[in-house]
Amino acid sequence: MQTTHEIHTGDARDAAIPEGVDLVVTSPPYPMVEMWDESFAAQDSAIEAALDDGDGDAAFDRMHAILDAVWERVAAGLRPGGIVAINVGDATRRLGGNYRLYPNHARITETFSELGLVQLPGIVWRKPTNSTAKFMGSGTLPTNAYPTLEHEHILLFRNGGTRSFEPNDPDRYASAFFWEERNEWFSDCWEIRGTRQRTDNGARERSGAFPLELPLRLVRMFSVRGDTVLDPFVGTGTTSVAALFAGRSSVGVESDPDLAGTFFDRIADVPARSRERAAERLAAHEAFVADRDETPEYESVHYDTRVVTKQERSIELLTVESVDVRGESTAVARHEPL
Repeated sequence: MQTTHEIHTGDARDAAIPEGVDLVVTSPPYPMVEMWDESFAAQDSAIEAALDDGDGDAAFDRMHAILDAVWERVAAGLRPGGIVAINVGDATRRLGGNYRLYPNHARITETFSELGLVQLPGIVWRKPTNSTAKFMGSGTLPTNAYPTLEHEHILLFRNGGTRSFEPNDPDRYASAFFWEERNEWFSDCWEIRGTRQRTDNGARERSGAFPLELPLRLVRMFSVRGDTVLDPFVGTGTTSVAALFAGRSSVGVESDPDLAGTFFDRIADVPARSRERAAERLAAHEAFVADRDETPEYESVHYDTRVVTKQERSIELLTVESVDVRGESTAVARHEPL
């Protein structure tokens, strides 16, 4: 099978977003997190003025108004039954003499509710920290110390009711996950280590960045092979890489042209990496089967292993056979089963 991956440079409020998108996975700039102040202020000068005046509420609202314009376009392009998965962290900062929390996840939830999407149970994921000084405020003295934020939210929304498929749809059944993966992935609390994000051109370097494992799980959980995944804040292309691994097509939008081009630098070794990941996934399942007290009832169609449920029998782990970069914005991948 073949998938297509496009990266468009531009503002997601204006860029072409395709209709009939099956899944949206994104991690937008976080309002009220200082590293994003300059980016938001460049789009609305009133934000810088509000921050200078110590008016956190006004800055918060105006930053989210910029995101709202993107969410409106995302909702309009989503197919019936399609899913939106948004990774976002809340923010803490001191403005106007007061230290406080700015609840980004709650504000985005309000927007999608107003857009008519249905909220689903979400996920909280924790980023382990090595800090030995995790406290904020007055340290070990009550009452003015504050908890440290070590988690982010994955907000989930659906466009209407559940998505419909033909009976025994081959792409859906081939895209099934193993029983033990389902039990881990569909927990509402994940622990995934964030990654340090670097680019060769120096466009971005920061810790705790969007790790590949996060969108890869979401793509496998909420889409089937051949689907199209959209990321309107694609950055260095992590969501697109996840789609590539999983045999889904992707469309990404990024306002920074230096960042937009990094996706094509990242995919040179994807064929080898995808084979390794698929082999690791199968080996993990085989270890799960070996550790069970009872032998699973069903046999896998494609692999010499047993599975717990009938739905798992047709699982086919895809690998990337080759990637062909065409022009400055498109890559075409060929996939084959492990």
